[in-house]
Amino acid sequence: MHKNKRKTEKKGKVISMKFKLLAIIIPVVVVMAGILVLFSYRISKELLEDAAHNTLELSVSKQSTQIEAWLDENLASFNMAKQTIETARPDDALLQTMLDGYYGFNSNFNGGMYIALQNGHVMKASQSDMNVVNVKDSVWYKQGITRKNMAYTSAYQNDKGENVVSASGILADGSGELKVIAADLSIDRITVIVNSFIDMEGAQAFLVDRDTENIIAHRDSSLVSSRLDSNEGDKYFNGVASKLKDGSLEYSSIEGNMTVFKEISGTSWILVSYVPESLVLADVNGLRNKLAVMGVVLILFLCIIIDRAVYLMIRPVSRLTDTITAMSSGDFTVDVNVKGHDEVALMGRSVKQFTASMRDMLKDVYSISEQLNGQAQNSDNISSELYEAAQTQAGSMSELNTTVDQLSISVNEIAENASRLAQVVTDTHEDGSHVDEKMKNTVEVSNRGRSDMQKVGAAMEYISKSIIELREAVDKVGEASEEITKITGLIGEIADETNLLSLNASIEAARAGEMGKGFNVVAAQIGRLAQNSSESAGNIAKLIGQIRELVDNAVKQAGTSSKNIDESSKLIYTALETFDIIYENIEEADKMITHMINKVGEVDQVATSVAAISQEQAASSDEILVTSENMVVQAGSISDNSRKVADDSKVLAETAERLSKQVNTFRI
Repeated sequence: MHKNKRKTEKKGKVISMKFKLLAIIIPVVVVMAGILVLFSYRISKELLEDAAHNTLELSVSKQSTQIEAWLDENLASFNMAKQTIETARPDDALLQTMLDGYYGFNSNFNGGMYIALQNGHVMKASQSDMNVVNVKDSVWYKQGITRKNMAYTSAYQNDKGENVVSASGILADGSGELKVIAADLSIDRITVIVNSFIDMEGAQAFLVDRDTENIIAHRDSSLVSSRLDSNEGDKYFNGVASKLKDGSLEYSSIEGNMTVFKEISGTSWILVSYVPESLVLADVNGLRNKLAVMGVVLILFLCIIIDRAVYLMIRPVSRLTDTITAMSSGDFTVDVNVKGHDEVALMGRSVKQFTASMRDMLKDVYSISEQLNGQAQNSDNISSELYEAAQTQAGSMSELNTTVDQLSISVNEIAENASRLAQVVTDTHEDGSHVDEKMKNTVEVSNRGRSDMQKVGAAMEYISKSIIELREAVDKVGEASEEITKITGLIGEIADETNLLSLNASIEAARAGEMGKGFNVVAAQIGRLAQNSSESAGNIAKLIGQIRELVDNAVKQAGTSSKNIDESSKLIYTALETFDIIYENIEEADKMITHMINKVGEVDQVATSVAAISQEQAASSDEILVTSENMVVQAGSISDNSRKVADDSKVLAETAERLSKQVNTFRI
């Protein structure tokens, strides 16, 4: 069974420790390098995004400040002109003169100012070519009649198709008539600010009215005055429109564009500045590719270093594994070369000591098995002789029983033929001589049987002593197995302690951070080595456990043999006592027969007492017959016990042979 188990173990595919370690370490290194590259990329990306966000915020703040300053400057001029007119309370002629004076006064509003009367008529500078149709439907008029102070309207196209924005408000000149004063500003200047004053390369900006969602200024002039949601094919404009509707003007990413919003103070305008994320992240993507290449090179370099380091570290373990594998197959001729002072070297020295101890123990077990085999052979020979002697004794007892039976018949015939005693005295004398001769033979046979039984008793004592010595030897083997088990336990404890040290080293390496990563790998490897050492110690302990089972079986067999031999010894001593009784009875019978023969000559004188003597002789013959039958039964019992002793001797011999074969499986 053990051989089949070993063959099964050999057929299983063995995965080397180096492969296991590399299969764990290299993927971990690859994953860590990938995480490092990804982490670096994410940090760089976030930094660039933050920088781009800040740049966009600064740029849009700068642009909004310039737009607000320009608008405030012009609005202040408009309000000053409005206040001048309101203070002067001019008539129509003076008002016309004042409007003519404002024409061409400022390049930002070359057309000057104009006033819409309640009847729909428009007063303007004489030089102005402005042509207004449906004044009350115009943007500047509708919004102007809603406020006292001048404020900017939404962008719109004038009668000339120009994109303008107007500042309008109610003119309170004391005439009692509702008038709206207004002035048009070209948005070209705003467009220049929006498109040119961008601090970030690749960024774009446009100005939009929150209330109407009309585009006020854009690099593409065809989009000016159009609504954001009118460009159905432009997902970005739709996204901006959604943000404006939600009132969410925080920094956000819309359709792959980093976008910031800035309100223009005093207006409903929103300055939107954006830059494509792909443009911002172009450099970081290049950095990512470089980091990936560097990571691959670093991984290859680390794989080579780790492979060499693992090879150098597990080479002693591989040698030790070969040694233990050879030992597990029964080869204890191998030697362990130990170098260094680390845990593996300590384990190697322990295995070397264990190998030496196993060699000595196997030599002792082999010697004991040889002695046990010889003693078993001697026991078998003695039991065979004892059985033959018992068979001979049984035959003698049968003959004795026959003789006693014949004696009983003769005595009964004497009692029956007492009246004819005188006539057959001569025959009786001859029969008495024959009986005397038979009794002498019986006495001689009984004496030999008693001597043989004494020899059998002495042989059984010798066998019992041999069995006791055998048990003591097997007990020594058990004690040696216990010592070996303690050694393997010590190896297991050392492996557990090593594993604990590896865990502590891993914790310290984790505390050390980046500087302790290499040591953490070594600590993990030592932990694996300790685990494998513990498993090897467990395998050795299993092997020793099998040896102990064999030893225990031998102890049990020896105990059984000792018990059977003790029982056989008791039976033999009982038979010996029975033989002594038989011998005494036969000797007494011999004396009685001799006495009977001596008295035959006096038969004539004692004829009157022949009947009584014959009856006594008959009774004695019956007793002798019963005793003889008992002796036959005892002789059969002795024969059976002798056969059992022979069988036990054979079992003992087979056990000794099995023990010898088990020991021979080991090479020392």
